[in-house]
Amino acid sequence: MNEFELIDRFFSRPLPAGGIVMRGVGDDCALLDCGGRVLAMTTDLLLEGRHFLPDADPASLGHKALAVNLSDLAAAGASPRAFQLALALPRADETWLEAFCHGLFALADEQGCVLAGGDTTRAPRLASETTQVDGPLTICITALGDLPGAAVRTRAGARVGDDLWVSGTLGDARAALACRRGEFAGVPLADATSFAARMDRPQPRVALGIALRGLATAAIDISDGLLGDLGHILKRSRVGAVVEWERLPRSGALRGLHVEQQRRFAMAGGDDYELLFTAPPAQRKAVEAAGFTSSTAVTRIGRIVEAADRLRVVDGGGVELPTPWHAFDHFAE
Repeated sequence: MNEFELIDRFFSRPLPAGGIVMRGVGDDCALLDCGGRVLAMTTDLLLEGRHFLPDADPASLGHKALAVNLSDLAAAGASPRAFQLALALPRADETWLEAFCHGLFALADEQGCVLAGGDTTRAPRLASETTQVDGPLTICITALGDLPGAAVRTRAGARVGDDLWVSGTLGDARAALACRRGEFAGVPLADATSFAARMDRPQPRVALGIALRGLATAAIDISDGLLGDLGHILKRSRVGAVVEWERLPRSGALRGLHVEQQRRFAMAGGDDYELLFTAPPAQRKAVEAAGFTSSTAVTRIGRIVEAADRLRVVDGGGVELPTPWHAFDHFAE
């Protein structure tokens, strides 16, 4: 059972008619009807040993913990307003906490997002065969934003004929992980540093998400890889897609890698936190203008097709390319 099968089986429930919850499980954000405005709410958890290493820079960790939540708000087109923070700490390390808070609040202040409470506790010590070790550091943030009711968008709005767009560039975060794992050698220091910055300090595309209100028909943020996250849009919208490989935006550093590594990292790497969205062809100039006004590069990478045509990746000549990779799954063996 993978992560999304688990969610569908145990936690997806029908929403009560006339209730406050407009959208619940299965989207980047829950959407709550608050009258003239819609409240968007999202929660993300970072766990030591799963999402980051024990020696992770605390300032970067503070930034990323909030950034991944703001990225969900961006996908919904919401303006960030507030967040709550829950921490399970192995110990009260003042130096670590000062650095963590510096990274966290720098991004919060930049985005006008206020800390509105939370909880702290001490992580339990875990016994091994020979000793006891500190339990894993756990960081959980719930972020809140709002948007006009008329601007609501989810993963379910893509229509046949829509263009498929992505922000920024893809694959650098996965390349950073490969460098840290020693999967390849000989990467120039400047490129490795650039990769690491994309992994450790992702930039949530909040301004673009807001600028796309009324333009994008569906959207998602790319956390588990382009193909996997696109699959969520296709499933919810009941459509297929054609992705043109050569159009995928890649940094100069990523283009320095072997083409097979570029393909794997850009299409299935994860941790990009870029926006993937659809929009009608008639809105191309407006989408490009939204990218310009939000200082965010946007690239048209394909189109939405009938569901029977499934998800295909093609080369410049229209020949289908193999895609043997899988999106990140917390419960994969």
